[in-house]
Amino acid sequence: MIEQGLSSTSYQDNRAALETYFDKTARKAWEDLTSDVPVSGIRATVRAGRDAMRARLLDALPQDMQGQRLLDAGCGTGALSIIAAERGAEVLAIDVAQGLVDVAEQRAEAEVNADALNIAWHVGDMRSHNLGNFDHVVAMDSLIHYGVDDIMSVLRAWSSRTKHIVFTFAPGTPLLRTMHVAGKMFPRNDRSPAIKPVSEKVLSRAITSTMPGWTIDFTERVSSGFYKSQAMGISRA
Repeated sequence: MIEQGLSSTSYQDNRAALETYFDKTARKAWEDLTSDVPVSGIRATVRAGRDAMRARLLDALPQDMQGQRLLDAGCGTGALSIIAAERGAEVLAIDVAQGLVDVAEQRAEAEVNADALNIAWHVGDMRSHNLGNFDHVVAMDSLIHYGVDDIMSVLRAWSSRTKHIVFTFAPGTPLLRTMHVAGKMFPRNDRSPAIKPVSEKVLSRAITSTMPGWTIDFTERVSSGFYKSQAMGISRA
């Protein structure tokens, strides 16, 4: 069911492509990438970049999160959710792919302090108003497949239910733009969901002009081999 006001066709199409890709094509590859098993040199740079980005986003959150509620939007295999729960947060972790959420649950259950982790795992739409209100929303690399209009739709969907959002987007670098164009040359069945480069200036302008009361706290790029992603934190007084 699509909630009123959240029915962008481009968003729904991209979301469906992500669900198919991560559940039917890339689950094992993603499970390996987010673990400590040996991977290829290129994948190792992506792993290192993701680790650095996760650390940066976590730095934007309180060290003590007792009594605070966090939405991990696009939780993947759960690494950020687990760390936030270890800080005391009540975490609602959601992803479009059932397979990734299954891996995340298994990894959380294997933690030494598993019984103390307050994490509710969900499969669904990260924008849904039914998820409730949060002290913090984190979206690590779950918006990189969307253009500015859809990113803003997601941010606005969260803006009435939190005062702090930390997220990443694909920066509009020449390399990423070239990769985006080159990816369209592959047969459709061989493509992973496209990463959509976004201008930092355009996105910043959209936030400040259409989200009254919200300010940009920081923006920082992480680059590691083929991994290039831009972190941004925004908050409302």
